[in-house]
Amino acid sequence: MNLHQFRFVQEAARRNLNLTETAKALFTSQPGVSKAILELEEELGVDIFSRHGKRLRRITEPGQQVLACIEIILREVGNLKRIGEEYSRQDSGTFSIATTHTQARYVLPTPVAQLRKNLPQLRISLHQGSPDQVAKMLLDETADLGLATESLAQYPELVTLPCYEWQHVMVVPRDHPLASAERISLEQLAGEPLVSYHPSFTGRTRIDKAFASRHLTPNIVLEAIDSDVIKTYVRLGMGVGIVAEMAMREEPAGSDLVARPLGTLLGSNVTRIAFKRGAYLRNYVYSFAELLSERLSRKLIEKAMNGDSTDFGL
Repeated sequence: MNLHQFRFVQEAARRNLNLTETAKALFTSQPGVSKAILELEEELGVDIFSRHGKRLRRITEPGQQVLACIEIILREVGNLKRIGEEYSRQDSGTFSIATTHTQARYVLPTPVAQLRKNLPQLRISLHQGSPDQVAKMLLDETADLGLATESLAQYPELVTLPCYEWQHVMVVPRDHPLASAERISLEQLAGEPLVSYHPSFTGRTRIDKAFASRHLTPNIVLEAIDSDVIKTYVRLGMGVGIVAEMAMREEPAGSDLVARPLGTLLGSNVTRIAFKRGAYLRNYVYSFAELLSERLSRKLIEKAMNGDSTDFGL
């Protein structure tokens, strides 16, 4: 048996058992793929796939176990290559980070700049998307590290750790009636047109749960993935904004917008850092994690990657 056979089996499973697509993806011929798979089955003494004529129909029960072993083997082969690359290239190469717009815009600039200062030969690639897209980029190994508030902990194939805690704030023009209110209630917010995040972004889940717990239906008149877009429409008088607190840190003194904390109403959010389970992490990944948060030590991350079930929650 050999790695080519393993890759053919893995790709066939990924391509829904379509050998034509498998061959195209691997830049080889369909007969070559079929022959390699048959030879592996013969050597193992089990059918990995059940067939109808020459077409693959499904993965057999022993085939599922074989496929799981192949995934581990090929992942470890990839890790071996990365070890070689790390020690031959040291702290050069490309560090890929998958994250959401809010993290990229308001959280990452300082640690990214510091990492580049520390490792001037390192290239950094930022991939922005929804939290689910961030997870997929990690699983597809497009990214080395992921950072998002929503969804990441729902993927068992990922190792996630809490990075930092934050809250939402209400944003209104300075002349808005709520700008001078001493206390704000969920009932007041429910009575206002609201401008906030799309349901899959930046703690929107917590916003919806807070209103639902009081049997209130928020009047969301505009949803966006970009805090700056939300603030723009608040300035135009479209409604009351609800944004992440970090989105207001750069507002200058005397800004036309006023922010009021909503932590007591909406609770706190936790942004999480994530890695693909079993991935090999290079030195600069640990260095960057430590720049993001003092609590994200290399030892802590290694324990989590090695399957330590300790509660690392904030």
